[in-house]
Amino acid sequence: MRLLLVEDNRELAEWLARTLRQAQYTVDVVFDGEDAEHALSLDEHALVILDIGLPKMSGLEVLKRLRASRNPIPVIVLTANASLDNRVRGLNEGADDYLAKPFEIEELEARIRAQLRRANNRKEPVSRCGGLCFDSNTRLFSIGDAVLPLSPREHAVLEQLFLKAGQTVSKAALSAAIYDFDTDVDPSAIEIHVHRVRKKLEGAGVQITTLRGLGYLLRAQD
Repeated sequence: MRLLLVEDNRELAEWLARTLRQAQYTVDVVFDGEDAEHALSLDEHALVILDIGLPKMSGLEVLKRLRASRNPIPVIVLTANASLDNRVRGLNEGADDYLAKPFEIEELEARIRAQLRRANNRKEPVSRCGGLCFDSNTRLFSIGDAVLPLSPREHAVLEQLFLKAGQTVSKAALSAAIYDFDTDVDPSAIEIHVHRVRKKLEGAGVQITTLRGLGYLLRAQD
């Protein structure tokens, strides 16, 4: 799951990005409003964490332009100014949630999970496909009572396929979801990750089907 973090405080941004990556998210980081708008125009992200007080272009202006382009991506606004007027303005411009600084990382992560569930039309934290379960609170996959051991890349691939279970996911979509700006992507890497995930799903009652020229499909076995 790929997130965009827009925060001009570099120390805070690096700490947040590191923490979220440990929670199995792929995180792109930019430090001003113009770069945020550029990133959103080029790449597909699942959610934006957006500071209000940004150089070059304010977070509210980024948000306003994003919604004017009819992009429905969930946006969690961060701000040091938690006044009622500021909160109302952010929500009126199209923010999905609002968090005042300083905040606890546990609360931010909970709000991220809630927004991602809403965006993917999943009300319950635990979802199933065949014998495979995904708990969005712990961000762990399991088969029966056993947690599925996955590398970060394998986790990202499986999560993307799981969220689109029953639908074809192209290699390009998988790549866009799991690699950040700074990663040089080997064209064969997605095939390798899918192969490894497929092996780990043996006996789980699910299968990843390769649709040549189209991508991959995760579905429960008959």
